[in-house]
Amino acid sequence: MSEEILINVTPPETRVAVIENGVLQELIIERSCKVGLIGNIYKGEICRVLPGMQAAFVDIGLPRSAFLHLSDLCPKELEKKGSANIEHYLHEGQHVIVQVFKDPLGTKGARLTTDISIPSRFQVYMPYSLNTGISQRIENADERIRLKNCLENFRQTHNCGSFIARTAAECVEESVLIADMEFLLKLWESIHLKIATAAPKQFIHKDLPLSVRTLRDLYREGIERVRVDSKETYHRLIEFAEIFVPEIIPVIEHYTGECPVFDIYSVEDEIQKALARKVLLKSGGHLVFDQTESMTTVDVNTGSYVGGRNLEETIFKTNLEAAQSIARQLRLRNLGGIIIIDFIDMKSTDHRDQVLQALERHLEKDRSKTKITEVSILGLVEMTRKRTQESLEHILCEPCPACDGRGVLKTAETVCLEIFREIIREVRQYNVQKILVLAAHEVVEMLLDEKADMLTELELFLNVQIKFRSEASYNQEQYDVVLL
Repeated sequence: MSEEILINVTPPETRVAVIENGVLQELIIERSCKVGLIGNIYKGEICRVLPGMQAAFVDIGLPRSAFLHLSDLCPKELEKKGSANIEHYLHEGQHVIVQVFKDPLGTKGARLTTDISIPSRFQVYMPYSLNTGISQRIENADERIRLKNCLENFRQTHNCGSFIARTAAECVEESVLIADMEFLLKLWESIHLKIATAAPKQFIHKDLPLSVRTLRDLYREGIERVRVDSKETYHRLIEFAEIFVPEIIPVIEHYTGECPVFDIYSVEDEIQKALARKVLLKSGGHLVFDQTESMTTVDVNTGSYVGGRNLEETIFKTNLEAAQSIARQLRLRNLGGIIIIDFIDMKSTDHRDQVLQALERHLEKDRSKTKITEVSILGLVEMTRKRTQESLEHILCEPCPACDGRGVLKTAETVCLEIFREIIREVRQYNVQKILVLAAHEVVEMLLDEKADMLTELELFLNVQIKFRSEASYNQEQYDVVLL
């Protein structure tokens, strides 16, 4: 399996595309006007404590107050006091060191934690924790023991906080891991000095830019190339790699081709497809994605796929293909929260189990944490995917001004009848002889054509003269009734 990372850099934004076997799997976008806050450390001020929610609002200098829940307080502090009441830990006006672990989403402010964590290439340093951890993706028992011993020995020797070994730490030499941990300690010391002198509501520490984070978080063994189309960013990546991951320098490439770097694998086309509700399957079936405020639903349909031997086999093959496509679309669209998948009903228990296993297998590549339930009697699969950033749709799109995000418009006939009712309402309230109706072209055309008889009857009934004017700037639902 061939894997590549493409980095497209322009002054307004940086985009990172993860390519597997020539197909876009993941897309990360960071715009200069709206840089992500995840990983940033602030000295915040408690502005409101909510005992009923066991949470507090924290002013960290952003337009919207951030949110700090009791469960996101440092475990060490929770164990020390042993209380389940937020008021025993926080009070209004208190200064607290916090870190953002979830960007502002919609109308919600950023989500905070007091359990600070500082990531590097191979480890994550947690200065206020004492529990060493190993990535769950490292499955080899001997390797897990080796890593745990290395991290624990270093922690005891230096009398510091705890470390968590990331997936990239697997089979890495102990000397490299120790050097990485020493770097994290020095970084924390510099942050700690800033904390001591920082004023309330002040920014203290910022995570690396997206291009550099890509090398730190996304690069893994097997990635053949990292192509970047900016010379400045290329040199920055090389500098970072020379210090932290010198072995990956040969795979970093400055792309100077004539066509844009994203056109190599038709990434732009894939982005447009990822914004559509309907996703076509190779077999002829299709998926329908509906993203709402509370959850995302995915409907699986056979479409034009008629199968071969029997109906059950047709449904099974469609569901298997859908499981692979859904896993990819969740990563690509960055969908999070509750996700309901409506697979086509399968009678065979064995088929249901295989589809579920296929979905779990394809989701193993997902960096975001996922949790899947069993297939219900109705054929529904309930799952959750950790949400830390806005979805692709929320980043690139906004609600339609014509339908206000409903996704549908009232028919021209419906608007015509609304206009008739409004005319009756206005005439009965005011003594008028002439009325001017401003509306969209489609509505005016229907009023003067299909609804001409009804219009004549209305004029006779109300004893008024009704004129119409088409407005090119009006959408189909817009109209105004003007009294003359």
